[in-house]
Amino acid sequence: MNPLEPSTEEQAALFAEQMRHALDLLRAEVNALRALHEHDMEMCHHRLGSLETSSRDHELRIRADTDGVTQFKMWAGLASGGSGLMALAALIRSFLGGG
Repeated sequence: MNPLEPSTEEQAALFAEQMRHALDLLRAEVNALRALHEHDMEMCHHRLGSLETSSRDHELRIRADTDGVTQFKMWAGLASGGSGLMALAALIRSFLGGG
């Protein structure tokens, strides 16, 4: 046996230490990936909640605008009908000789 060459036990210990180090590196990488995944999931939930809130807000605004347009059309129709009725009354009055 060459005194400069490590023994089989030393080689086995060195190999075991290298495997432990590789395992530690893999565990650290898995933990980093897990943390990244959790962060991505939190961001997805946040974005989804934001989109749902925005969608509800948009729907409420559309409903309010629709109600406003409907009310405006009703009042415009009543005003138009009222002015038409007044014009008809004035026409009848002028034919009947009212002055």
